[in-house]
Amino acid sequence: MTDRRRRKARPRRRSRARQITPRTHWLLLSVLALTLSTALLLQGYTHHMFGLSSDSATGTRGRSGTVPSQVVHGGPVIADAAASPHTARVKSRTIALTFDGGPDPVWTPRILDVLRRNRVHATFFVVGTQVVAHPELVRRIIADGHQIGILSFTHPDLSRLAPWHRSLELHETQLAVAGAAKVTTTLLRPPFSSRNDALDDADWSVLKQADGAGYVTVLATRDAGDWQRPGADRILANATPRGHAGQIVLMHDAGGDRSQTVTALSALVPRLKAQGFTFATVSDAVGMAEPVRSAGLGDHLQGLALIKVLQGGDWLVWLLGLLMYAAGGISVLRAVVVLIAARRHRRLRTGRGGSWGPPVTEPVSVIVPAYNESAGIEAAVRSLLASDHPVEIIVVDDGSTDGTADLVESLRLPVRVIRQQNAGKPAALNTGLAAATCDLVVMVDGDTVFEPDTVRTLVQPFADPRVGAVSGNAKVVNRGGLLGRWQHIEYVIGFNLDRRLFDLAKCMPTVPGAVGAFRRQALLDLGGVSDVTLAEDTDLTMALCRAGWRVVYEEHARAWTEAPASLNALWRQRYRWCYGTLQAMWKHRGALVQRGAAGKLGRRGLVYLLLFQVLLPLLAPVVDIFALYGLVFLDPVRIVGLWLAFLLLQLGMGLYAFRLDGERPGPLWSLPLQQFVYRQLMYLVVIQSVFTAVSGSRLRWQRMERYGSLQTPGGTEAPPQDLTPQEPGFPQPTPYEGYEGYPQSAPYDSLAEPSPHTGIRQPAPYGTPRLY
Repeated sequence: MTDRRRRKARPRRRSRARQITPRTHWLLLSVLALTLSTALLLQGYTHHMFGLSSDSATGTRGRSGTVPSQVVHGGPVIADAAASPHTARVKSRTIALTFDGGPDPVWTPRILDVLRRNRVHATFFVVGTQVVAHPELVRRIIADGHQIGILSFTHPDLSRLAPWHRSLELHETQLAVAGAAKVTTTLLRPPFSSRNDALDDADWSVLKQADGAGYVTVLATRDAGDWQRPGADRILANATPRGHAGQIVLMHDAGGDRSQTVTALSALVPRLKAQGFTFATVSDAVGMAEPVRSAGLGDHLQGLALIKVLQGGDWLVWLLGLLMYAAGGISVLRAVVVLIAARRHRRLRTGRGGSWGPPVTEPVSVIVPAYNESAGIEAAVRSLLASDHPVEIIVVDDGSTDGTADLVESLRLPVRVIRQQNAGKPAALNTGLAAATCDLVVMVDGDTVFEPDTVRTLVQPFADPRVGAVSGNAKVVNRGGLLGRWQHIEYVIGFNLDRRLFDLAKCMPTVPGAVGAFRRQALLDLGGVSDVTLAEDTDLTMALCRAGWRVVYEEHARAWTEAPASLNALWRQRYRWCYGTLQAMWKHRGALVQRGAAGKLGRRGLVYLLLFQVLLPLLAPVVDIFALYGLVFLDPVRIVGLWLAFLLLQLGMGLYAFRLDGERPGPLWSLPLQQFVYRQLMYLVVIQSVFTAVSGSRLRWQRMERYGSLQTPGGTEAPPQDLTPQEPGFPQPTPYEGYEGYPQSAPYDSLAEPSPHTGIRQPAPYGTPRLY
C-alpha cells in the first residue's frame, strides 16, 4: 500500500464525538495509563512491599541509651514521649486482651464470637490494608463494644522507615479506620513491639514522632506467642498471668492460621474469670480517657475514597492478571494454529507439485498507480519489463508534481502512461483497470520491484476458475538498520504466516497493493476499486470474497517493496493501514451472518482480525504495565521467565517462517529488541486508530517518503531506448520454462484497443492533491 492525502472533507454533522482530536486521544490515553500505573503502585505498596510477618522478623535490637529509664521500667501505656514521658500500668486483677494484625475474614469473626459468648471486651490493633479489604469487620468490632487501635498500614518495622514514611503509614491507617467505621483513635501499637524493656533508640524515635502526631503507645506485658503456633496449650500458658498484677496480653487475629489462638482464647477467658480477673479494654484497664472518637466528615470521606481506590486496585490487579493469562493463552493458541496451518499449507502445495492446473500463458495488464514516485518508478517499470511473462504495463500518473510521468515517458520504454488530475489511488487504479486490455490484471505500487518470474508465478492460480484474486509475497528491500530488520521480520513472520492460514481457511482478507493479481471482470462486476476506505486493497479483497471468489496466496511470487526508514514514516503508514482495515471490517461486517464464502470471511477472517489485530494490541500496554508491576512487586524471576518463554515461542515461529520463505535467520537476533520499541509502536498505532474510528474523525492520507533504494533485479536489462515493442531487436519474453507446447500470447501490436472507461466508479475530482 502507498500513501496519499486526505480526500476533500465531506459535510459532517456537528457532534461532540467528532470534535475529539488525536491530541485529545493521546491525552486520554496518558491519563488512563497514569491512572492504571498509580493504582498498581498503590496496590503493590499496600500488598507486597511489606506485609504481615512474625514478631521475630526484624532480628536483634540496637542500643537503648536514649530510652528514659522511667519508660523502660514503667507501664505498657506510654504518653507524652516527645516532651515529658510518663507511663500507665494496668489495674490489679485486670486483663486487657489485645489482638494484632486484623481484621481477618476468617479468624477475626471467630475471635469476636468467643468474646461475645464470654461477654468480655478487647482492643484490636488493626492493619490499614486489612481495614481496606474488610471494612465491615471494623464496623462489627465497634458495634460489639470493642476498642480500636492502629498498628500501621502495611505492617512494616516503623523504626526502619524515614520519618515521612512513618507519618504516611499512620495517617493512611487512621483514614482507613475513619472511612470504614466513622471513628478515629489515638491508640498505637508499633509493629514488632513487645515489652518496655525491649525498646531501643530507633523504637524510641518512633514513639516520640507518634506522640507529636497525638498517639498514645500501647505495648504488652505478656506475649501469648501465638505467632509461633506452638499449640493451644502453650499459648494458654503464655497468656496466663503469674500473680494478681494486671496485664496487657498480646495475641493475633490475622497473619495465618489462628485456630490455636481461638482454642486457647476459649479456655483462657473462663479460667481467668474463675481466678477473679476482670477483662477490659486498654483505656479502661489503665483509667485513661476514651481514645476512640467520631471522625469528622472530611476524614470519613477521605477514608472512604481511600478504601474505594484500593479496593478498585485489588479488583484491577485481579482483572489484569486474568487478562494477561487470557492474552498469553490466546497468543500461544494463535502460534500453534498458525504454525500447523503453515505446515499443512506447505504440504498441500508440495503435494500438487506447485501446479494449479494448466499453465496460464495469456498476457497480463500491469497497473502502476503513481503519485510523486520519481525516486523509484524507473526501477519498478524496468523490473516489470524484465518479466518472463507477456505484460502490458500501464502507469497511471495521478497528478504528480515531481515529473513522474515525464520521467517514464523519457525512458522510451514500451509503457503506456495515462495522466489524470489528482484523485487518489482508487481512482488511479480504476483508470488503469478501464484502460487494461487483458483479462488478468496485476496491481503493483510504484515503490515496488518484481523479480523476472513474479508475474508468471502470480497468475498461475487463475488456472482454477474459482480463483478471483492472488496475493503475492511482499518482501522488504531496505533491511539495513534495526527498523528495516524489524519490518523484515514482521513481513516474514506476521504477514506471510497469516496469509498461509487465511489461504487454508479460505478467508483471505487482504491482497497487498504491492503485489496482487485479479480477474478484470470480477473487479468490473464489483464496480471497480472503492474509495470509501483508506485500505482499498483490504476493502477490495473482502468484497471479492463476499462475491464468492476464492482469494489465494502464492508465496513464490515475490515483490520487493521499500519500507519506511523512520519511525515517523512508519507510524503514518501503519496508522493508515490499521484505520483503513477497521473501516473495511466495519463495512463488511454483514459477512458475519452470511453463508458460503462470505461467511468464511466473516466468521473466520474478520473474527481473527478483531481478536489478534485489534483486541490483543489494545491489551498490550496493560500487559506491559502489569509486567513492570510484577518485576517490582511480585516475583521478578517468574516474570522474566514468562517473558523469555514467549520470546522463545516467537523465535521458534520466526525460524520456521524464515525457513518457509527461504530467508536467512540472521535478522532474528534483533527480535528481543523489537519487543521494547517496535511492538509498542504497533500497538499505539492500533490504539490511535481505534480512538480515531470511535470518535468519527477523518484520517488524512500521508505520503511515505521515498528513499531511492529500489533497483532493477540484477541480470536484467531494459530494451534499447531507440526501439519500440514492434521494432526488430526488441527483446520478447522468453518461453515459459516447463510449459513448452502451450500456445504463446500474441505480440503487443495484436492486443485489442483499451476498452472505454465504462462500468467503473470514478471518484469525483478533488481540489487538493491526494498522496499515496
